[in-house]
Amino acid sequence: MNQAKFREVPTIQSVDFLGYFVGLHLMLMLRIEALLYYPISTRPRWKIYAGENAMQETALTDAEINYYTYNERKNRKKNGAYIDKDGKERTFNGKKISRKRGGAMRGRGWKYGSGFVDGVFPVLSPMAHDILEFVQKGTDVAKLWESLDSIPPTHNHFDDLLNVAVQLRMNRKWDPIISVCEWILYRSSFRPDIICYNLLIESYGQKRQLNKAESIYMALLEARCVPTEDTYALLVRAYCNAGLLHRAEGVISEMQEHGIAPSATVYNAYLDGLLKARCTEKAVEVYQRMKRERCRTNTETYTLMINVYGKAKQPMSSMKVFNEMKAIGCKPNICTYTALVNAFAREGLCEKAEEVFEEMQQAGHEPDVYAYNALMEAYSRAGFPKGASEIFSLMQHMGCEPDRASYNILVDAYGRAGLHQDAEAVFEELKQQGMTPTMKSHMLLLSAHAKSGNVARCEEVMAQMHKSGLRPDTFAFNAMLNAYGRAGRLDEMERLLAAMERRGGAADVSTYNVAVNVYGRAGYLDRMEAAFASLAGRGLAADVVTWTSRMGAYARKKEYARCLEIFEEMVDAGCYPDAGTARVLLAACSDERQVEQVTAVVRSMHKQAKTLFTI
Repeated sequence: MNQAKFREVPTIQSVDFLGYFVGLHLMLMLRIEALLYYPISTRPRWKIYAGENAMQETALTDAEINYYTYNERKNRKKNGAYIDKDGKERTFNGKKISRKRGGAMRGRGWKYGSGFVDGVFPVLSPMAHDILEFVQKGTDVAKLWESLDSIPPTHNHFDDLLNVAVQLRMNRKWDPIISVCEWILYRSSFRPDIICYNLLIESYGQKRQLNKAESIYMALLEARCVPTEDTYALLVRAYCNAGLLHRAEGVISEMQEHGIAPSATVYNAYLDGLLKARCTEKAVEVYQRMKRERCRTNTETYTLMINVYGKAKQPMSSMKVFNEMKAIGCKPNICTYTALVNAFAREGLCEKAEEVFEEMQQAGHEPDVYAYNALMEAYSRAGFPKGASEIFSLMQHMGCEPDRASYNILVDAYGRAGLHQDAEAVFEELKQQGMTPTMKSHMLLLSAHAKSGNVARCEEVMAQMHKSGLRPDTFAFNAMLNAYGRAGRLDEMERLLAAMERRGGAADVSTYNVAVNVYGRAGYLDRMEAAFASLAGRGLAADVVTWTSRMGAYARKKEYARCLEIFEEMVDAGCYPDAGTARVLLAACSDERQVEQVTAVVRSMHKQAKTLFTI
């Protein structure tokens, strides 16, 4: 094709950029004037003035402005006017913003960064289907670009390319998205819009290629394409995925410095990153900041905060957020209800989880596999494997197919209750359903047999993991340590512990918790204290399980004074005791006076207890 002729075809965003902004400026200068020929009792009509002399002022009182309803003001914004680069007056429909304004595909039901609205998915044309099939074959980038060169540069074909990229995004295929969008950006005669840039930023962010994501952002600015809230949100997500939370915070600060108020979309991206990084205190701080700045929170915001408090083991705080959400008229969706069920499930509060599950159904939401899994988890954590099994059967009866996580939860439920044979049966059923057991599946089965003291079967599971090409992680090694310890095979436990320490990073707090507990129960107090001291030497902080296990060793010997000393050390170290700690202290008492003293201490601690985070 002749290159000169090729570029004469209208391309995306062919309107002159300066002319566009002049038109935009004039559009902002539009003045609405009420006709004065109507009395106050009659609702006036409105007239739009757009021209060179568009600076006419209207003197409307607050009372007159407030007279009109919200719907009337909303309808007036549907249609607008602007002056094009030739000085002609034109109108546009606000619901169908053109490609020239950086909103490709939005008039067709798709809003980038917020999923698909009203269930409208991009419909692929025959050309788009051909492109998608070709891209998915894993064709070399050079060959792909050479083939794309033959595509006529029309608006419809540009939309085809974006539809293909969106379809790939649904399947999280980032490399093909990069190939298609970079062809648009660097090789085609199309002028990429903000959707194309956003797709590239997200794809590089997901691949943790921050330098390339930042370079695309700079290219966006150099092309004089106006970034949207989605652009900033995707940058925040890219930094959060890479663990650079301070740089994500920097994006928000930069927006504020330039007078751009971060929206809920941007803050939600940051909250999601903080949630995944378990930075719960910072997440609560950001949530409070949103409310101070009067940022309009949405369903996703509240769902994220319910998850934040749930993972912090504060289910009642999650419930407060849920009630606050409903109080302001924000409607929960199925993800919100599932997050709340999960919050109670983590603490084994199966009755509360059941209540939320029923409320979800009353609100008209049909439970999906994630909701059923959350309820199963509640019964598993509460030590009721039969309840988890009944939910599993109910799920199947209701036509909801269990996934791999469903089987894993049931394996864990039986394992926690010491029913290792039932756990083994569920594991085999998982394989019979054509699902490949993951690392977690093997670890849960290993943990089940470790609790029953079946060391031989644990070793078989470890060998099976190696045979499947899975590399055992710290959780699996900790389960083996526990199995050796429960069986009294301390020499093998110590050899495995030494191997984990040599690997560097393989041993965590739970590793030493196993050692402290095993040595304490065996009465080897010197070895127990040595294992406890190893924590500090490796830069690890003892948790409530470590301290309680250490106290338990002395409680068995009725060394009440030593238990109190360890308790004081624990509090001084900033570790808050739990119910298990109180039981161990009471077990160390040998007379009524000591029982009274421990009771007074526990009650005092309970009165002084505060929720870790406030709403």
